[in-house]
Amino acid sequence: MIEEISTQSMWRLLQLMERLRHPERGCPWDRQQTFATIAPYTIEEAYEVADAIERTDLSALKEELGDLLFQVVFHARIAEEQGEFAFGDVVQAICDKMESRHPHVFGSERIETAEQQTIAWEQHKQRERAEKQKQAGSVLDDVPVALPALTRAAKLGRRAATVGFEWPDVSGALNKTEEEVREVRVAIEQANSVAEIEDELGDLLFCVVNLCRHTKVDPEVALRKTNMKFERRFRHVEASLAAQGRSLQVSSLEEMDRYWDEAKRLERQGN
Repeated sequence: MIEEISTQSMWRLLQLMERLRHPERGCPWDRQQTFATIAPYTIEEAYEVADAIERTDLSALKEELGDLLFQVVFHARIAEEQGEFAFGDVVQAICDKMESRHPHVFGSERIETAEQQTIAWEQHKQRERAEKQKQAGSVLDDVPVALPALTRAAKLGRRAATVGFEWPDVSGALNKTEEEVREVRVAIEQANSVAEIEDELGDLLFCVVNLCRHTKVDPEVALRKTNMKFERRFRHVEASLAAQGRSLQVSSLEEMDRYWDEAKRLERQGN
C-alpha cells in the first residue's frame, strides 16, 4: 500500500512538472527557468529544511522537504527536455551509489558501528575520487564552488587532508589560528587597505574552519547556533528596554550590556 501511494504521488508530481514546463499550456515563469536560475532556489530550500529541523517543527519539515523534492524534479525535467537524463535516471544513480557504499547492508561485508561505517564511507569515496582523478588534475576539482564559504572551506581542508596536507594534531591548527589573529591585528593597527585586511580575515576564517574540523565541529552548524543565540539575547535586550519605555536608540551601551548579561544568566539558569 505504501509503495502504491508513493508511486501515485511521485507520478502526480512528475506530471505536474511536465505541465508547468509545457511550451504552450505551461506557466510562463516555469518555462523560462534554467539550471542556473533554479540553483539559488535549490540552495535556499535546503537551508529551509535545515531551519525546520533546528526548530523541531515537523509540520514545516514536511512542507520544506516537499519544496526541496520539487527542486530535484525541476532540474531533472530540464535535463530531460535537453535529452540528457530524466528523473528515473537520478533515482537509479543514487540507488546504485547507496548500494555500492553500503556493502555491509547489500553485500557480505561486516561493519558493526557507526564510526566504522564513517571510515568505510570515506575510504569508498576516496576510491571513487581516485578513479575520477585519472581524468582530473587536482584532488580539489570536484569541490563545488557554489557551496557556502564555510562549508566549502571545510570540504577543501578535508580533501587536502586525504593526501597528507594536514596538521598532525589540533595544536597545529590552534597555533596557526592564533598566528592569523596576530596578523589581522597588525593589519588593522597599521591601517592597511581594506583589501589587505580582508585577505587576513579570510585566512583567519579558513584557519577557524580547519580548527573546527580537527575538533569534529561542523562550522556551519556552530555559526548557525551562535546566530540564534545572538538573536535570542538581542531580542531580550530589546524587550527589557521596551518594558521600561525605552528604545535602543536612546539607551547607552552600558544599559544594553546589562540586559545582555541578564539574558546570559537566564540561559544558564534555564540549562
